[in-house]
Amino acid sequence: MTTQPGVQFGLLLLAGVGAGVVGYGAGLASLVSFPTLLALGLPPVTANMTNSVALTGTTLGGLVSARPELRGMRARILRFGSIGLLGGTTGAVLLLKLPPGVFERVVPWLIALGSVVLLARPWLRRLHAGRIDEHHHVVTALIGGITIYCGYFGAAAGVLLTAAFGAVMEDSLAHLSALRTAVLGAANIAAAVIFVFTGSVDWPMMVPLAIGTILGSALGPPLLRRLPETVVRVTVALAGFALAGKLFLDHAH
Repeated sequence: MTTQPGVQFGLLLLAGVGAGVVGYGAGLASLVSFPTLLALGLPPVTANMTNSVALTGTTLGGLVSARPELRGMRARILRFGSIGLLGGTTGAVLLLKLPPGVFERVVPWLIALGSVVLLARPWLRRLHAGRIDEHHHVVTALIGGITIYCGYFGAAAGVLLTAAFGAVMEDSLAHLSALRTAVLGAANIAAAVIFVFTGSVDWPMMVPLAIGTILGSALGPPLLRRLPETVVRVTVALAGFALAGKLFLDHAH
């Protein structure tokens, strides 16, 4: 797809705003930004690396706007953020070393599973009450796995992380979204640093996309504060199912 530089800048800026809003609210930023980069002519691996660097803007905009939700979460951010840094680094290295498409078969199943967990959140919290909490080693391993996936590709990693946190934490989805943004931000930043120095980032496309993600993600926290939790949870889960279905069909063809 050939476009004038000014038109391309505008398209990427709008895509970034959309990715920022959707990314903070639903954890599906790549659903907007990644296809836009592909449509503008970037090869998949270059688009993936460019997208990862640009989505660090989602962290910046979201966290600045979500300061009320982040109060009292310092210990969680340090614990899970350190896992995110390690996971993002590992995932980025895997992307550079492994053949393309290694996760193609498993990704749709992961997204569908995350959507199921989101829908079942109230039931799951009653089921494991008093048995598994956020400090459990299984939870640590799960967060580690999700952040590795985030560094590798990351489509709907936010859905998976929201589902994981929601299954073991009593906090509102607005608070969980703020925590998820911090943890995925750590993973994205770690991956971005590696891609900047060893990968093939398209800087003219990355810059307007990143500016848009900062603007869009800043709108996320105020929106979540005003929406009923059940509506957000069901909407995110349905969006996850839709993405999983699309990926199943793409792989089938």
